[in-house]
Formats: sequence, C-alpha cells, structure tokens
Amino acid sequence: MKERTTYAGGPLPRYLLLGSMLFLLLGGMVMVYSASSVADFVNLQDSAYHLKRQATGAVLGGIMLVIAMFIDYRKVRWTGLLVWGLSFLGLLLVAVLGVGKWGATRWIDLGPFTVQPSEFAKLGCVMLTALLLQQHRAGRIDQTTFWRRLALMVSLVVLLVMLQPDFGTTIAIVLSVYLALLIGGISLRLLGAGFLAGVAGIVLAIMVAPYRIRRVTSFLDPFADPLGSGYQSIQALYAFGSGGLDGVGLGMSRQKFFYLPAAHTDFIFAIIGEELGLLGALSVVAAFAVMAYAGVRIALGARDGYGRVLAGGLTAMLVTQAIINMGAVTGLLPVTGIPMPLVSSGGSSMTFTMLCIGIILSVSTYGARAEQRERPGSKETAGARPAERRRNRRSHLSCVDGGRSTARRRA
Repeated sequence: MKERTTYAGGPLPRYLLLGSMLFLLLGGMVMVYSASSVADFVNLQDSAYHLKRQATGAVLGGIMLVIAMFIDYRKVRWTGLLVWGLSFLGLLLVAVLGVGKWGATRWIDLGPFTVQPSEFAKLGCVMLTALLLQQHRAGRIDQTTFWRRLALMVSLVVLLVMLQPDFGTTIAIVLSVYLALLIGGISLRLLGAGFLAGVAGIVLAIMVAPYRIRRVTSFLDPFADPLGSGYQSIQALYAFGSGGLDGVGLGMSRQKFFYLPAAHTDFIFAIIGEELGLLGALSVVAAFAVMAYAGVRIALGARDGYGRVLAGGLTAMLVTQAIINMGAVTGLLPVTGIPMPLVSSGGSSMTFTMLCIGIILSVSTYGARAEQRERPGSKETAGARPAERRRNRRSHLSCVDGGRSTARRRA
C-alpha cells in the first residue's frame, strides 16, 4: 500500500505560500514595468530593461526554489555554513571591487548582471543560527560556545555591511537573527537584554553618521526639508494621496515621471498605491499576511527544532522586510533602503527570496516525517524513544538557552 504524503502543518499552508508568492511575483513584475518603463525609455532606449532583468531573476530564483524544495533540509544542514561563507567572501569582494550606486557600494559587477552579497548574508545568518541552536540543543556545544560563535558570525557580516554603508540591511540581518532566537526558545530575559543592546547600537550608529540623523529628522518632519532629505517621503505621500481608493489606473502614474526616485525599487509600493489605490495596496498587505500565516503553520508543524527555527526564521525575515519597506514608504518608519520581497526590482533580492521560500517548502515536505532524534554524545538515530517522540510532537518550541530549562527537563 502506497504511503500517503504528509506535510508539516498540512497541505494548505504549502498552497497558500505558493499562491501568495506567485501573486506578489507576477504583480510585482507588472508594477516594475509600469514604474520603470518611462525612465528606461529615456535613459536606455529600452522601456522593458528592468522588466527583463526582473524576469531573469525570477527564472533563476525559480530554479533555486525547485532545487531547494526537493532537498531534505535535515541532510544538508552544512549548507548554512556554505551560504554564510560564500556571502562573507562576497562582502569582502564588495569592499575591494564593489560598484556603487546612490552613495553606497553594495554590488559586484559580473558583466551581464550584478550580485548583492548582503542579500544572501541574511539567509546565511539565519541558517547558521538554526544550526547552532540545534547543536546546542543536542549537547554538542555548551551555552558559552553557542553565544561566542553566534556573536562572531553576526558581527563579521554586520561590520562588512556597515562599511558599504547599508544600515537598512544591517538592521534586517540583526532582526532576522533575533527573531530566529525568539522562535528557537531563547529565554525572554536574554532576548530582552539583547533588545536593549540592539537599540543602543542603533542609536549610536545614527549619531555617528550625519546622513542618518537627517533621515531621522526627515522622518519626523519631511516638510522641513522638502527638496532635500524629505523629498522622497513627500513624493511617496503625493503618490498615495493621488491614488485614492481605486487608483489612477494601471500605467497612469504621474510620480514615475522622474518625481519619485527609486520608483521601481525601494518605493514601488508608492506606485502601487497611486495606480491601484488603497485596494491595490491592501491586496499586497494581505498577500504578505497569508505568507506569514503559511510560514508559521509550516514551522509549527515541523517535528525537529532545526526545521522549526529555519522555517520560522526565514518567514519572519521576509515578512519583516516587507513591513519595514511599507512602513518607510508610507512615512511610518524612517527610510532604510530595504526592498520589498518579490515586488521591488532587483535580481539578487528576487533570487534570494525565492530560495528562502524553497527552503520553507522543504521543511513542509520533510519536516512532518519522523525526527532523527539527537542525544548528547551519540550519532543521529533513525528513531527516538517513546517519551522523546511524544515531546517532539508538541507544537511549542523547546527552550535551548540551558540553565533553568535544562533543569526542568532533568526533573
């Protein structure tokens, strides 16, 4: 008798995740063309220039998604170290041979296309965080070693990203690791201390860079400098104001006529609000909400801690980036330069996002199967003892910070 396929969280979250991804991907390509066609025709004599690049990124991302979703994530945990290492080397190359745009050096020019290693550094950090949490839970490393390796991994990447400079991506990396630790069950006391340290670091980073101070002041009052630091925010608000409930019509944006900078990248949400109105903007918000629900269901349905942290951390990272982007465009948050996943123009961002979704789908496919329980001082075994299997079926996430949680388990 043929064994019935089971999925972590059930089959519905898989379809919801894929459906929301396709909606954002296809809708994003339409909006990239609408937002960039005028500028591309004037500057490059090719109105579909960015659309072609976006389609190329989608094809490459689709290939990586398919490959990732059919690989058992439990058997290739070492790939987290590989992704982190390659992205770290890429960041080193950016510091030496990188190309710049808008006052920042973030890309490596490979001829036909450019690569932004910091996008994949986010994925590497989340995967390594999940791996370190799993090793700590299995008793392979103690608590001190866990925190030392985690701090070294994150600080090396953050240092190189800050040198670009790219403060928005730095925040995204730190926040992604923080959310992965939260999902992994680190105690709230330690997370609270980390939160306070992170806030202090952000304040210090803002104070030492005058352009970041201007961004904060323009966020508080963009009309204080309408032709300078507040220009982008004001033009974005004009776009939303013009859109109304149902928009001015697809392709009919006025702000894309060289009024709104980065209309097809960081501020594409403003063009969506102008052309498709409040209803179009809310449909994007709803799509990311569906993606968040599906990712969380898959994470909670995984029977192993590594899969839960991996799927939950990647889902939190993608959705958080979307929230930060939408908040910056609508004036609810300072401008950070973070693109909207699947929607903003950018081949590296597209490929990275679809790879993350492929990994989440791998957790959905293989995470519902019997966990290979790891015990301190032993290799993985095919099965676990009955008491361990009962614990593994619980939907909550086990604490991995040692100390009191370990004492409770022993009791």
